[in-house]
Amino acid sequence: MKVHFEPYVYLAGLTHKSALIAWGGFYFKVAREAGGWRLMDDEELDHVHPPRSQTIGARSFPYGAARVEVTDAEGKVVGKGETRTANHVWVSGLEADTTYRYRILINGREWAEGPRRDWAIGTGAGEQGLVESGRTYDNVFRTHPRPEVESPLTFAVIGDFGTGVRKPSTEGRRQREVAAALEAAVGPDDIRLLLTTGDNIYAGRTLLGVPVGSTGDEDDDWFFTFFQPYRYIVNRIPVHPCIGNHDGNETEVNDDRDQIMDNFYLTERLLGEEAAGRASVGPGLFYRFRFGSQIEFVALDSSRRFMLFGDRFFRHGNHQPFLEAAFPVATPGTAPRWRIPFAHHPPYCAGPQWGNSKSSLEHLVPLYQRSGVRIVLSGHEHNFQHSRSEGIDYFVTGGGGKVRAAPPTRFAEAHTVKWASAVHFLRVRIQGRKAEVVPVGDDGAPLKTVAPDGATTAPTTVVMAPE
Repeated sequence: MKVHFEPYVYLAGLTHKSALIAWGGFYFKVAREAGGWRLMDDEELDHVHPPRSQTIGARSFPYGAARVEVTDAEGKVVGKGETRTANHVWVSGLEADTTYRYRILINGREWAEGPRRDWAIGTGAGEQGLVESGRTYDNVFRTHPRPEVESPLTFAVIGDFGTGVRKPSTEGRRQREVAAALEAAVGPDDIRLLLTTGDNIYAGRTLLGVPVGSTGDEDDDWFFTFFQPYRYIVNRIPVHPCIGNHDGNETEVNDDRDQIMDNFYLTERLLGEEAAGRASVGPGLFYRFRFGSQIEFVALDSSRRFMLFGDRFFRHGNHQPFLEAAFPVATPGTAPRWRIPFAHHPPYCAGPQWGNSKSSLEHLVPLYQRSGVRIVLSGHEHNFQHSRSEGIDYFVTGGGGKVRAAPPTRFAEAHTVKWASAVHFLRVRIQGRKAEVVPVGDDGAPLKTVAPDGATTAPTTVVMAPE
């Protein structure tokens, strides 16, 4: 059997003084019917040499003796890490807010060196599938600022994005195009990190309306839905996920949480954070992290264990100490100025499919209000929405992969300011007390947004934090 292995590189975590650098890949074999390459399922990997069960992620079997070298602007090696037991390594001792390059050596050879093969959709038989794209990795990153330093930040947000790029895009499913627009913005817009608002991986098919098969609980499920579309993004900026209903077994037949922890290297990234009160894991995923002194992000798990019964995980007793610490009573002049929660289910939503989340309104919004939150990020509904209530701006960004064409209707109860039915990602720029939030379409331009009465609105929202 002819097999091709395509290597991938991943900047799995980042702080002001260290970087978690990871590597892995995917196996392909010749597809008899087409003569091209076909992605191998995890169950087929016992036929490769050496046999393995996972090919990417923190638990994947090592590919060999590894050495990671981080270099400065002059090309001098300023940090390194070595391992024989894993496919990831922390490199520490770096300077804050500094640009570095890195390379990975496995058994003395550079990993993923030279032109790569990427999944392409074309019009001819020779153009579809895994093809030589001519693209190479540009392994560069910039460390975060020191914790005591106030620093501006531009970041991006995608939600409900993991629909996959295996097949040609349609009008309603355009993950490939949104990913390309995001990639084009990362360098020019100085985007430093990426948040997700959940539903990171969708099932490959449904049975009687229930999502089944390729749900995200195996590595091969992640090729078309994550590692290929964001290939040249995730090697440069870290991704901070939250959990959606399609990531657990609330909506799908398989729970993907273990695989999400593995492929996002969350256990490694959150090591010691629970003891410090900055994370709470099990059941559910909660964590917070800072960018400089004035910006803190809080990932919340708004999913539940089962579809028809059970409380949202943010109501579980295990997580109440975390929530109390993450959302203290605001005190003027106390850092951080910006405390930004992100979760899958939106407190306010005008539809068309989903409405306001009663549980979030009862249990989370009071925490937001008391702690001076000004921006809340959510997904779940497959469009863009902006609501404003009692001094807080709520953004629904659920169009990272697919969109619902029907218009929302419950504007009054959702306190809707503007909305758009289009695939997109959010770009957020924070400098001092000012934040600018803009939905960006798959053409790289701001979305055309409208008010509930149909009047054209400015796509950019300016939010001001208190003194």
